[in-house]
Order: sequence, then structure tokens, then C-alpha cells
Amino acid sequence: MTSTPDRVAIVGTGLIGTSIGLAAARVGCTVAGWDAEPSIARRASQIGGFRAAVSMDDAVSDADIVVVATPIPAIAGLVARVLESAPGAVVTDVGSVKSHVLADVTSAVPLADLRRYVPGHPMGGSERSGPEHASASIVDGIVWVVSPPHQADLTRIERLEGWIARIGAQVVRMDPGRHDRLVAFVSHLPQVASTALMDLAATEEADEPELLLLAAGGFRDLTRLASSNPALWSDILLSNREAIAEALDIYAARLQALRRQILEGDGVGVETTFERAKVARLRLATKATVRAGVAVLQVPVPDRPGALASLTAALGEGGVNIEDLQIVHSPEGGRGTVHLMVATDAAGSAATVLAANDFDPTRLA
Repeated sequence: MTSTPDRVAIVGTGLIGTSIGLAAARVGCTVAGWDAEPSIARRASQIGGFRAAVSMDDAVSDADIVVVATPIPAIAGLVARVLESAPGAVVTDVGSVKSHVLADVTSAVPLADLRRYVPGHPMGGSERSGPEHASASIVDGIVWVVSPPHQADLTRIERLEGWIARIGAQVVRMDPGRHDRLVAFVSHLPQVASTALMDLAATEEADEPELLLLAAGGFRDLTRLASSNPALWSDILLSNREAIAEALDIYAARLQALRRQILEGDGVGVETTFERAKVARLRLATKATVRAGVAVLQVPVPDRPGALASLTAALGEGGVNIEDLQIVHSPEGGRGTVHLMVATDAAGSAATVLAANDFDPTRLA
């Protein structure tokens, strides 16, 4: 192995695989990509600027790092093939469930090869799919969980972690079982809740055809994930079924508790629940360095080309850093609302800068 992992192979060139390839190429790595669908690999290589390999063996044969970025059912078999075809490579995957995949790989791979397998999960992505929506920015600053089995070689673990940090992500090492339980709450449960709400509304629409005409920003925000790939999410949920069932039970209990408060007219209880959630949400800043203090500004903007660019440019010229940003489109069209998150001590400056540039900011928190 070379001292620095410079040759990278991506097996599976969809959204995540192509995004990782883009991030690797950005820092100077030589990248080869392969996909079971040659047309996808060709599109991905054109977008990502990397070589489309003619076969999986061709892609991985001289690689230092191999990233298996396929749906969960295919991961174990491909990891086994890659370990055999790339004897000098550290092999990782990006599956959002780790225990199930690790068990399958362990049963299929010799111990000597298992020492080079380091499971991973980059906590980034989109409800969209395909290489057309890929971007190196998907990797920037995200948490990338590494869940090595006890058989894995420490040198190779550290080698992978160094490369992950090099392409822009934040490494967090975590036991596979703990990873699966935590992502059940913060990744898998939100997908289930979004899908269930959208499915409920679609069912109710049969009797109330004007229902979705009333859907405003809140409904659109909550149901964004419902447009995710159905087959992909079916695989994920069934692979992590026990942890997701536990998360659903706890979530259902919270909903029932809130239901009781509402039915009993417990205004204090309802307000306390909302306040607790609001405080927690405001701490959910993009960067850990600002979690101790953030402010949210609501800014109406016209729905026309260049409006958002004008807003962000004004803040940039004013020296105000945006920690997070969300756009809520009006169902009536013609306008929208931008929710800006900035550090608390920058909120006054942000409001002043925006007002000076003909925007009308309102501080929400």
C-alpha cells in the first residue's frame, strides 16, 4: 500500500457513490467507477470526471481505497468480491445499516480478508437519486460513521479514517449495533414519519380532493422525504427492523401523550412539549461550533431568478456567516420565505445588513 491513499474505486455510481468520487477527485485522487448498469457508470463518469471502468475487477485491481455504494442487499456479495480482487485495498461500504451487512460479510469472507474491511456510513444524501444529483458538497462537513469489526486491522482503519477526513467529512467511530439504534431514530424514523403522513394525506384526498391544495410550507417540509426511492428504503427498513420498531414504539408513545394533553385541554403541557422541542431544534445547527447559540431569521423573498443570490451576497459582503438555510415556497407562487440560521451574536448584524438591502427580516428565535 502507498503511504497516502491516492487510487480510489467506487463500486456503485449512484448519488452517494458519484458524490464521494467527486470529493475524492477534488483532493487529487485518481478515481475509477463501476456500476452494474453501464449507462449509469458512463453518466457518472461524465459528471464526476473519473474513469468509467469496463468491469468491477478493472475498477478495483490497483485501488488503495474501494467504496461499495450499492443498495443494502448487494453490499455483502460485492464486498467479498472486491476483497478478493483488490488484495491491497482497504474496503468500505456506505450502507445505512451496519450490523446486518457486517454479519453477512463475516460469514462470507476469510478472516485474513476481513482485516481489510471497515464498514462505514456517510450521514449525507438527498431524497433524490442517481448520479445527476451528485455533488462533492454532499460530503462536506458531514459525519461519516466508521464501524470496524474487531477483526479489522488498526492500521487500515486509521488509513480509511485519514482518507475520509481528507475528502472533507468528519469521522466518528462507533459500534455497529449502537450505530443502527441511533440512525433508527434520526434517519430511518423521519423517513417513516414523512412517508406515513404523505400516504395519509393521499388517502384522505380521495374524499377531499382539495386537501392538498391547502398544503403549505410545514406540510411540504415534513413530507419532503416521501419522494425518496421506495425500493431503497424498503431494504433499509427491513434490514434494521428491530431498532426501527423500537423507535416507532417510542415515537407513538410520544404522540399519544401529546394527544392526551390536547384532548384534556392541558395548555401548559402542550406548550411545554413545544418549547422543549423548539429549544432542541434550535441547537441542531449545521456546525457544532455554533450549537451553543443560534438565531433564526425569517426573510420573505420574491420567487424569481437571482433573489436568493442577492440575499446571500448581501450577507457575505456584510461579513455575516450563514450556518443553515431553508427555503419554503408559497403554494400560491410568486414568493417564498427563507429561514436563515446564524450565530446568536451575528443576528443583529444580519438583520441590519438585510434591511439595508431591501429585505424585511423577522427574528423567530
